[in-house]
Amino acid sequence: MSEIKRIPPRSGVAFVLPRGARLKVTDPQGEQVADLVAYNRDDTGEVLSNGRTLDYLSKIYLTAGDPVYSNRSRIMFEIVEDKVGRHDFLLTPCSADTFRIIYGDKNPHRGCFGNLAEALAPYGIGPDRIPTAFNIFMNVPIDSETGVLKVEPPLSRAGDYLVIEAKMDIIVGLTACSAEQSNNYAFKPIDYEITEAD
Repeated sequence: MSEIKRIPPRSGVAFVLPRGARLKVTDPQGEQVADLVAYNRDDTGEVLSNGRTLDYLSKIYLTAGDPVYSNRSRIMFEIVEDKVGRHDFLLTPCSADTFRIIYGDKNPHRGCFGNLAEALAPYGIGPDRIPTAFNIFMNVPIDSETGVLKVEPPLSRAGDYLVIEAKMDIIVGLTACSAEQSNNYAFKPIDYEITEAD
């Protein structure tokens, strides 16, 4: 039986998701983003790629049935269930620089970038190798005429979730996002659950 684990607000974790296993990411309280990054467990030079994924799918909003590709054009995982239907794959993980530049913070939080760097360090993955994350539940509408994007409150409600299935053995970094704007100015936990392949 799988165990539901909780990521506290403004923190992150990393773990191995074997090929065929499923990862369920749940927003237990609503309006909370989870940044997800993934690496090939056997060769961490292979990492999820927003550019290749958006190029091959010809869209910016991913949902159930959509694969996510690596920088080597291989499918790393597929979204198999999605109760929200709006996620971001354009914006970088928030960081101390995000809070300094966008929010004007004098003593900024390290953000998802710092949390991912700490969680991935035991796997030999350094900060410079953290890519643009798949930002689960993040709501970023884009003006089709001007290209201007805006970060709006997530559409997720308490208990909403997304499920991915690994298509190779991957190392996953996952956060409960730290950015005020992304989470409607409140910080909440993220739950996750791994179901092994039969």
